[in-house]
Amino acid sequence: MRTVNPADDPKPHKRIIHLDMDAFYASVEIRDDPSLRGKPVIVAGRSPRSVVTTASYEARRFGVRSAMPVVEAVRRCPQGLLVEPRMGVYSKVSAEVMKILSDFSPLVEPLSLDEAFVDVSASELLFGPAPSIAAQMRERIRSELSLTASAGVASSKFVAKIASDLHKPDGLTVVAEGEEAAFLAPLPVERMWGVGPKAAARLHAHGIRTIGELAQASPSHLARVLSNSWGREIALLAKGLDPREVVVARAARSIGAEETFERDFTLVSELEPFILGQAARVAQRLLEERLVCRTVTLKVKFGDHKLVTRQAALSAAACDTLTLYEAARSLLTRIEGLERGVRLTGIQASALESEAREQRTLFQSAASDKRRLLEKTLLGVREKFGDGAVQQARMMERGKRR
Repeated sequence: MRTVNPADDPKPHKRIIHLDMDAFYASVEIRDDPSLRGKPVIVAGRSPRSVVTTASYEARRFGVRSAMPVVEAVRRCPQGLLVEPRMGVYSKVSAEVMKILSDFSPLVEPLSLDEAFVDVSASELLFGPAPSIAAQMRERIRSELSLTASAGVASSKFVAKIASDLHKPDGLTVVAEGEEAAFLAPLPVERMWGVGPKAAARLHAHGIRTIGELAQASPSHLARVLSNSWGREIALLAKGLDPREVVVARAARSIGAEETFERDFTLVSELEPFILGQAARVAQRLLEERLVCRTVTLKVKFGDHKLVTRQAALSAAACDTLTLYEAARSLLTRIEGLERGVRLTGIQASALESEAREQRTLFQSAASDKRRLLEKTLLGVREKFGDGAVQQARMMERGKRR
């Protein structure tokens, strides 16, 4: 019997899919309102200070892109149709997408609501080769959710992610094992993770314009051009060498909501309706995911963009609007300088745990239980009749204060 030296073993077979939904938020809006089909849809708040969340491909032809100020988006595409984001809807659709992916492999690593890595190395015996699995995933998303997705298939996360972006929308790109470096070589360095305009300009100044030229550069030279640790890492990635494993998703560490105002506010009474609305959105997410929180954080950004946060521990775990609001409002009174003008507030719930595993005490207040029951009832009404079916009176003051 021959003794096997681990060093002699070939590297394990690895097939990773990066699946990326096509213009996700805009596509959900178009699916739910067919009258938007074929039109330039811009998903963004209506405040002049809002930024674009995403845009349909029709709007992108005019140069509209994510994170662009909505004022600039409208200037570039005046015929664009502004649609306010519905994050609760997108979260639900995202969960349906992730469920489809998990039917093919337990190794799913979401990167955001609209993209994920899936390691299907051990799934090929059940579902066929990785390219076939990617095709099956995309077909199920199309048939069950009426949405499209693009996918990249490769031996590493980095190459799979690059591949998924090459033939969007509704594309599938497969990189065979051993062909990673050749696949990457002609692509511009801007395709690399973390290579923004400044880093790209530095690389261009040293004669490095493609990923292939990046792969040929010495790590020491790249360390001088970029930074010591990143220079060495990017040299390996440029060769298609990425040993990172797909990490199975963990429970959310926090749930938050925030809002940028059309004008700066200076009074607690002016900010209260917005904070109440943010508390309601966070409470809805907590209930939908069957979570409770023990910590509430308030975020305040002033007109000069200075950011201040305050945090409070709750006396008991909660998931209702009123408890979150009361905690956040108390924190607001501890922030000095509101007269300078506040442009944004946000609420974040953290120290999350499953509602089923929550340690409830004998003396937990009846008021707390009533609040939670009321919140669940309101959630049921919203799910049946829409998010705007129920609003607290203080939230309706927002229209008067703008």
